[in-house]
Amino acid sequence: MIKTVKDIDLAGAKVLMRVDFNVPMKDAVVQDDTRIRAALPTINYILDSGAQRLVLMSHLGDPDKDAAKAKEKALRDGKAFDLEKYLDGKHRIKPIADYLSGLLGRPVMYLPSCKGQKEAIEALPAGSIVMLENTRFHKEETSKDPAVQEILARELASYGDVYVNDAFGTAHRAHASTATVARFSKISVGGLLMEKEVAHLEPMLKSPPKPMVAIIGGAKISTKIAVLQSLIKNADAIIIGGGMAYTFLKARGVQVGLSLVEPDFLDMAGELLAQAERAKVKILLPLDHVCASSFSPEAKPLSVTGLDIPADLMGMDVGPKSLASYRAVLASAKSVLWNGPMGVFEFEAFAKGTQEIATMVAEATGRGALTVVGGGDSVAAVNKFGLADKMSHVSTGGGASLEYLEGKALPGIDCLEKI
Repeated sequence: MIKTVKDIDLAGAKVLMRVDFNVPMKDAVVQDDTRIRAALPTINYILDSGAQRLVLMSHLGDPDKDAAKAKEKALRDGKAFDLEKYLDGKHRIKPIADYLSGLLGRPVMYLPSCKGQKEAIEALPAGSIVMLENTRFHKEETSKDPAVQEILARELASYGDVYVNDAFGTAHRAHASTATVARFSKISVGGLLMEKEVAHLEPMLKSPPKPMVAIIGGAKISTKIAVLQSLIKNADAIIIGGGMAYTFLKARGVQVGLSLVEPDFLDMAGELLAQAERAKVKILLPLDHVCASSFSPEAKPLSVTGLDIPADLMGMDVGPKSLASYRAVLASAKSVLWNGPMGVFEFEAFAKGTQEIATMVAEATGRGALTVVGGGDSVAAVNKFGLADKMSHVSTGGGASLEYLEGKALPGIDCLEKI
């Protein structure tokens, strides 16, 4: 179990805190503040505990990679590309510092770099909050060379005597500001969000209340192999939906038409089904489908009542028979893990399967089941359907929650002190 801010004395402490404020931005305006609000309990706890100052740091997208793509598109479209304007609109932290100031009702000072800020930070009055610029503006942050990472990590660590990691969404990254910095900090602990994430995800990995039902969706089986192998050890039933379901169906000899299939993973799909059968884990695949002739939001939804999909159609969502089978198995669940949508829920005509699953999981919560939504598109779905507050826990980490559930060690957690 990791130590958290509740396990140490913060009175008079100089605190350096890694947050995950990697939120969607448009024209320098925050589009979704879920991750910012998730950090507020830890921020307020630190300030209320009498910390001398609080220095916050986060990445915001990948400036180099994103700017290169945006420039390429602009050139392709025959438009001028202004790098500084692009970075100001999407990757600078100042708009987030201003937004956080509004949420806290107190000033949040913005500093234009992660380097060379010690003198400015030391000069701040007691009780100050500072937000450093995007950590990924520095090549050291993501360098594969430990010696290069250390350059930034040492400087960041000099800004405080306590390092707090509350950025679960980046806990699977071994970066300068997420893990390496802990090596140069006197005290390294987790925040309240980190504690909450681990407290809800760990039971799903090690000892879930039984019966346990996992709902795994998304586009590709290749990204979910490890988590499925891990879940087969603990789950009583696994519902498989989304694009990945068609690879499993094809592995069983079902005709899937134009549906998304990963041919290189057909054997793996068959092996996973065999593993589940040996472990006496029930696998639920779609029994019927909502299809279309093309992948488009304007495509007309076509019902296919059987298993086989016609050669000129592609599966876009699960049908009513599938949903009825899912409802039956979820009715007795004492714990539910959901990661990945059932269909192309971004298109209104193909959102029903994912919306129904969200409703079923919310109903399971109401019956007393432990329900965890494991990041990524599932979070977008429960937010879209207004059901986030009906779940036991909605994870802020897509890739991090997936790797945690795979049983992998997460650098951003392993670097913290243990009780």
